[in-house]
Amino acid sequence: GVGKTTLIQKVTQALKSSGVPVDGFYTEEVREGGRRTGFDVVTLSGKRGPLSRVSSDSSRCEYRVGQYVVDLVSFEQLVLPMLRNVNHGSNAEKKICVIDEIGKMELFSQAFIQAVRQTLTGSGTMVLGTIPIPKGKPLDLVEEIRSRKDVKVFTVS
Repeated sequence: GVGKTTLIQKVTQALKSSGVPVDGFYTEEVREGGRRTGFDVVTLSGKRGPLSRVSSDSSRCEYRVGQYVVDLVSFEQLVLPMLRNVNHGSNAEKKICVIDEIGKMELFSQAFIQAVRQTLTGSGTMVLGTIPIPKGKPLDLVEEIRSRKDVKVFTVS
């Protein structure tokens, strides 16, 4: 919830001010008149776009999590160029890539899954990411990340 994104933002500010190259994105709640109407993707370079919105339309939408319909096109347009850019940087430069979060909504994107795998495998990049605490059916990529030898998982309560 609010805690983790604030934490990510604080860490990002700290890294930036100490001159560490950092790129990535975080997800932020969108509220209207006191209720949550969706989530936005915000890149660290300052771009913003919808990730999901509440939809009262009950017609079968392909990309849906609970009451939210995921705007896959918007998400991919913001996040994929940034991840590709991180992956194609020179390995001489150690970078940090913030990925907040790797969750159900984001995992509708096959291209995102590939890009995250590549980023984790790339030697020049350290990923600071958030994954949801498992409830219900495990998410493949999340479990794969959780079990990687080069990943440390901290639980933020």
